[in-house]
Amino acid sequence: MKIIRWQILLGILLIILSIFVYFIHFLIFRDPHHIFIYLIGDIAFVFFEILLVSIVIHSLLNRKEKQEKLEKLNMLIGVFFSVLGVKLLTIFSDADPNLNKIKKMLIIDQKWENNNFIEISKLLKKQKYTIDIQKIDLINLKKFIISQGDFLTRLLENPILYEHESFTELLRTVFHLYEELEYRKNISKLIETDRNHIKIDIERCYKHIVIQWLNYMQHLKNNYPYLFSLSIRTNPFDTEASIEIIK
Repeated sequence: MKIIRWQILLGILLIILSIFVYFIHFLIFRDPHHIFIYLIGDIAFVFFEILLVSIVIHSLLNRKEKQEKLEKLNMLIGVFFSVLGVKLLTIFSDADPNLNKIKKMLIIDQKWENNNFIEISKLLKKQKYTIDIQKIDLINLKKFIISQGDFLTRLLENPILYEHESFTELLRTVFHLYEELEYRKNISKLIETDRNHIKIDIERCYKHIVIQWLNYMQHLKNNYPYLFSLSIRTNPFDTEASIEIIK
């Protein structure tokens, strides 16, 4: 209320000062015709100024702000995959009995265009993700995820992530898997029902990581060719991928 009252008083003061200046102008030049010509002209320009400032400039500033937020967000996504995501993707995909079907879709190269990414993304969202829990070393998986607990927590605390719903959901699934594994003290001696529960959590996490990884690859392709080159040379779905540039 104090701020509103201060703004009202300031507005009244500015109007009084404006009237006072116009009055001085009248006393000096005695030309009300001249005063009203410029007064009406200035008032007419106010509407154009409102259009220019509030719509055009404001829209440009908002667009720039969104681009900056998106850039920071993609940097966080890149860090996630460098620190945690690609490793989890490798572990999960190695235990996928239907891996060959997914691999055919995710052998990405420099020739891919946006329509390729969009088409494959639609197919991946419809794909059924399964893993053979017997092929996953749950003890090492638990050690790895728990070692990244602080990293996951810092990511979840970052408010900019709320601008990206799908990545936020990915982090929730990974953090849920982290909690499920952490609470189980003897991960090597799980009963069948408990093991199946962990299997479902891993499959949920696997699906989100695959889809988000493809989206991130599209971002790199469009904006950072040198990072995209590195990513396709370390593609966890490409058995022939090599970090060394042969040709």
